[in-house]
Amino acid sequence: MSDFKPTSYSLKNISTGRTFDDSGWVLDDPEGRYPSLIRAEYAKSRIDVGPEEEGIYRFCDWLPLRRTLAGSASPVTYRSEALAKELGLDNLYITFNGWFPERGARMTTCSFKETEAFSVCGRMGDDFGRVLVVASAGNTARAFAKVCSLNKIPLLLCVPEDNLDALWFDEPLDDCVKLIASCCGADYFDAIHLSNIAVTSSKFIAEGGAKNIARRDGMGTTMLSATHTIGRIPDYYFQAVGSGTGAIAAVEANIRLMNDARFGNKRMRLMLSQNAPFLPMFDAWRAGSRELLPLDDDHARRQVETISAKVLSNRRPPYSIAGGLFDCLKWSDGTIIDVCNEEAARAGELFEKLEGVDIHPASAVAVASLVKSCASIDKDAIIMLNITGGGEKRMKAGKELHYLKPAKIFGIDPSPREVLDFVETLF
Repeated sequence: MSDFKPTSYSLKNISTGRTFDDSGWVLDDPEGRYPSLIRAEYAKSRIDVGPEEEGIYRFCDWLPLRRTLAGSASPVTYRSEALAKELGLDNLYITFNGWFPERGARMTTCSFKETEAFSVCGRMGDDFGRVLVVASAGNTARAFAKVCSLNKIPLLLCVPEDNLDALWFDEPLDDCVKLIASCCGADYFDAIHLSNIAVTSSKFIAEGGAKNIARRDGMGTTMLSATHTIGRIPDYYFQAVGSGTGAIAAVEANIRLMNDARFGNKRMRLMLSQNAPFLPMFDAWRAGSRELLPLDDDHARRQVETISAKVLSNRRPPYSIAGGLFDCLKWSDGTIIDVCNEEAARAGELFEKLEGVDIHPASAVAVASLVKSCASIDKDAIIMLNITGGGEKRMKAGKELHYLKPAKIFGIDPSPREVLDFVETLF
């Protein structure tokens, strides 16, 4: 996209409605008195979708970009035949994020986290000047490592040691990507703790997670892909959630599409799922609580050890914050469904048998939630099933894989000085 011009947009405090300019790497309203997400308000209210060869940047009208980067791929949406027939559904559309060349899906990390990484790094200008810090349970780290390696962007990753097998790549990474880990038995929240220490140094800057508009709007391209393919806003949206950021992004895309006015005025119903027994958002939603229910950290770690979809293990998700998942579920009349490991495994096998491609455990949780729900859904409803990761077996087949090794593994509760003294020497 040699003729690309930075996207024109403003920022809006979801809680107060105040609008203001993006001065660079804004994650919160500087005048906000209460916790609230901010949202991008794009100058173009009607999106012009570009050709497929532009990758994720075919949706650049609704991405907060200062530049475009090499190597991106777009989510791909297609109408299911075999799985739809098995479940008795007339209009099941699958949005596939991963490696499925027969369907045009070419995300080499096999995860929709690529949509986040290409958008977030596109929000950074060439003169950014600081090291980006990303905490991850695995897939997000793999995506950011790929994007930053391809485009020579300095990156510090923080990942639990138990999840390091997720950091595989089909080619060696550039030395601009560094990794530290929290020790065996730690989880995603412990990796976040490491990242929070690192960003107290002026050399580093937090990617921002759900607060980063670029992360959410990158993930929202799954919704844009589905709606553009179908020609209207879907009735239902199925996805497994760890933080819920992808579902928040889907609602924000839904609102923009309603304002576009060419795709209907539908509030798509969120049909979200968590992997039992780790169910913090499911439990809070069932209790009608905006606040997450009390959860002992050690008990939560033990629950995380038992679930098959480790990426769904966020103990501090953006659930309660204004504009967060609670508000999105309310807005969409949505729900959260619990799925055990056995249900997810059966659903993953069913999907691979009928659709012809393997999927990640988190995607299998989403498929299982659809199986559990389809009897209560009108057979002719327009359903979007967001397969957030898949095709990994195909991607790895016959390839020599390269694994990113941690520069250092820290204990559960390292001292800030220990972390800072080490990470400042890495770049």
